[in-house]
Amino acid sequence: MLKSVKKTMWMLDHLRRMLFTGPANTVSLPDPDEEVDPDNPFPEPLHVPLTDVLDLHTIPPRDVKRVVEGYLQQAHEAGYHSLRLIHGKGVGVQRDTARTILRRTEFVEGWTDAPPQAGGLGATIVHLRSADSADYSD
Repeated sequence: MLKSVKKTMWMLDHLRRMLFTGPANTVSLPDPDEEVDPDNPFPEPLHVPLTDVLDLHTIPPRDVKRVVEGYLQQAHEAGYHSLRLIHGKGVGVQRDTARTILRRTEFVEGWTDAPPQAGGLGATIVHLRSADSADYSD
């Protein structure tokens, strides 16, 4: 019985990865005979492809700072020059958190509210310095 549960979990995980990352981007899967926590439907972390847009709506507020910092670093290393952070309009807490991080990130050239068709006050457009630029001082 436990072996069939492990195999089913392994297959579900494989399908989930294919749906979210595509067959070309799937990572090696764990051995289906390894110990699996039956209460955890997603035992492995989900690796999301890096794009020029990060939607913070799905990020728990306690994790926003860490996620934005990591996202900016990865996007910068990947060579992105412009990004869009979607934080929502709300009362501005997520926007303020994101912009505080932008203010102190040395490779951020600047930012602005997104145009209306890209989220308006609910999103911030971020401009990054080139990753190969060694001097960040102005």
